[in-house]
Amino acid sequence: MNAAGQLRARNLRTLGLLAGLFLLPLALAFFTYYGTSWRPLAHVNHGVLISPPRRLPEVALPRVSLAEQLGGAAAAAPAAAPFHGQWSLVYVGAGGCDAACRQGLYVMRQTRLALNNDMTRVARVFLVTSGCCAGDFLAREHAGLTVLDAHGADAAALLGEFPAAAREHTLFIVDPLGNLMMSYDVRQDPHGLLEDLKKLLRLSHIG
Repeated sequence: MNAAGQLRARNLRTLGLLAGLFLLPLALAFFTYYGTSWRPLAHVNHGVLISPPRRLPEVALPRVSLAEQLGGAAAAAPAAAPFHGQWSLVYVGAGGCDAACRQGLYVMRQTRLALNNDMTRVARVFLVTSGCCAGDFLAREHAGLTVLDAHGADAAALLGEFPAAAREHTLFIVDPLGNLMMSYDVRQDPHGLLEDLKKLLRLSHIG
């Protein structure tokens, strides 16, 4: 073989080696994805993704006035159906607000504050299922919290959409269209809830 032929053969070997370096990872990835049961995770959530999201029924619940409760008058006023136009962090529980409830509301409040400029996109909602309410505590520690009386028959369909397991330790995320999206155990590291919520707000073009 003359010098030109040797050069051509060497160039072809080099080209083949370079092509192999590029194509081998692609072939391995193709085989792994289509030839095995393994799949890469599309995302990592800290909370529990509710799939498919649950569309919450539109129920108008009485809104409890914490200011009037603080003054001793247990008053409630009609309210529009909640969970529309804003993202919502929701706690479901008895209005007496025991230690688990207080922890849940605390995590809810601090998470919203940590959103900084995006905090106005998120509402805090307490669905009270009975024993309304620890008005002085709620008014003092959780100003701006929306407290809705959900112990009546009209609220049963709404409450039925929220998973009951460990509900006293759970915060729920509802999107601006009224879809129940995620649940989060407040006994875990609350930073995980914040990361999930930031991700949802970043990806969302509504609310």
